[in-house]
Amino acid sequence: MSSTAQKQSVQGVSTPPKKIDIGRLLLEGRAFFALIAIIIFFSFMSPYYFTVNNFLIMSSHVAIFGLLALGMLLVILNGGIDLSVGSTLGLCGVFAGFLMQGVNIEFLGMTFYPSLWVVVILTCLLGAAVGTVNGVLVAHFKVPAFVATLGTMYVARGIALLMTNGLTYNQLDGKPELGNTGFEWLGFNRLAGIPISVIVLVVVAVLCGLMISRTAFGRWLYASGGNETAADLSGVPIKRVKVTVYLLSGVCAALAGLVLSSQLTSAGPTAGTTYELTAIAAVVIGGAALTGGRGTVRGTILGALVIGYLSDGLVIIGVSAYWQTVFTGTVIVLAVLLNSLQYGSSSKSR
Repeated sequence: MSSTAQKQSVQGVSTPPKKIDIGRLLLEGRAFFALIAIIIFFSFMSPYYFTVNNFLIMSSHVAIFGLLALGMLLVILNGGIDLSVGSTLGLCGVFAGFLMQGVNIEFLGMTFYPSLWVVVILTCLLGAAVGTVNGVLVAHFKVPAFVATLGTMYVARGIALLMTNGLTYNQLDGKPELGNTGFEWLGFNRLAGIPISVIVLVVVAVLCGLMISRTAFGRWLYASGGNETAADLSGVPIKRVKVTVYLLSGVCAALAGLVLSSQLTSAGPTAGTTYELTAIAAVVIGGAALTGGRGTVRGTILGALVIGYLSDGLVIIGVSAYWQTVFTGTVIVLAVLLNSLQYGSSSKSR
């Protein structure tokens, strides 16, 4: 056969079209499809569910879990876990309430009433301090993340209880003559019809997404979470990355504490109890691997929406709170099972 004939025969062979793997598509997009299924189901079950106002209200509730979940995502991408975010939320909320009540400076004989933005900044600094403690314990003292953050969880909750003596700071509206009004702005105000809490969540999500996808820190984060030893040998500053992700998780928990206290116009020491589990669930439902190195901001936000829209939908149709816990737990178990199937099959294919 001549070379011309060989070329013609090769050119004549058509490459078979790639088949769409429906199973893999459904597996990777499970959080999105679950969210659509939840919206459709509850829209048929209640005429009050599928309304713009209800979606905005539900999204303002999701903002709290979403902020916690974004911080948790960064930690899980690094191969760690942060069990202290719920207690950090409670402590930061109490701290903000303490500042709004006025800080009595005895040796000056005066009471200092900080403005809203001073309260926000100081509260975020407190969350960063708690996160830094976690990061230092894990990165520099080699304490397992589970143990370190478990201890911090109890310490933060205990400090919140000591600050309030087990009571709740109420009526955090402030007074115009004292210059400390506006605390409810985070929880109740809207910009162009969108709740401020939702805008805060979107801004934080965009910043997190840009950080992990467009910066060197993001590459370090995925590398250290995927294989810490290889990343260390490649020159990745492992310890700095660890401390940073826990610090950012603490800041996200502080923001969530501010939003929750603002929505309630009160701050209690028990706020945020078990919220760390909800944050982990949102990250897992969004497709992140608990072993680290895999996960996206988009998936985490979808996971938070799934949990929030499911919980609020069950409330709207009058399902018992006990059954709500059962349904939420079932969703989490299914998410973990699907994660193991996805990442198990991908590792086998390699």
